[in-house]
Amino acid sequence: PWEGSENYDIADQGPSREHWLGTDTFGRDILTKTLLGAKMSLSIALVVNIIAIPFGMFLGAVAGFFGKWIDDIIVWLFTTLAAIPGLIRIIAIKFAFEEITLFEGKPFEIDLGGMAGVYLAITLTFWIGTCRLVRAETMKLRDQDFVLAARAAGRTNLGILTKHIFPNVMHIGIIQMSLGFVGAITMEVMIRYLGLGGSVGTPSWGSMIDAGRTELLAGRPWELCAAVGAMFFLILALSLLGDRLRDALDPK
Repeated sequence: PWEGSENYDIADQGPSREHWLGTDTFGRDILTKTLLGAKMSLSIALVVNIIAIPFGMFLGAVAGFFGKWIDDIIVWLFTTLAAIPGLIRIIAIKFAFEEITLFEGKPFEIDLGGMAGVYLAITLTFWIGTCRLVRAETMKLRDQDFVLAARAAGRTNLGILTKHIFPNVMHIGIIQMSLGFVGAITMEVMIRYLGLGGSVGTPSWGSMIDAGRTELLAGRPWELCAAVGAMFFLILALSLLGDRLRDALDPK
């Protein structure tokens, strides 16, 4: 377990055969810390995108298909949220739920003041881009011949959405999910760098970068380099994956 793994006898050591990336101020292995930070970032990115992408696709398809007052409400909602800078929006949502605990006293209690609040804050902002793209695509699809034929055949609006609209905008969701991983990881790192969310001592690239600032001045750059290097390679890999998926799936 990471908690209680401090060993001050080997604190602030450089890279060696036993500790490939050195140790931190508490004598903890930086390589292990980096891998645990990757687990934290990927888990947040996965949960956020699994919730935000389908939600954005649903709202975008409904807005583009039905139009009128439904479209006006959804467009007003994501336009209002998009007018606030992303990081400030996430921090504001995070603090809005700071004192809220869901299912208090039950085995599955959720404290929104911790990492659950970070999950929720990022999720409530990451559906906007997907909603915009799906709405625009749906507005083009609803006037296509195959949709008009489905209407003439007596299909309901729900049937047209599920059988004709959603399958034709699915590629947008797949592409957005791959790119959304990059955004969610970046946001998680920035939030943890600012000291928001998560218990003290929980490994995170953001907290490693924060701790590495002072270590860098003392001539011990390995913690900062490990976090930044791991973040760089992971984001690069996910960005390349997103570009390849766009080339393969986007009809344009």
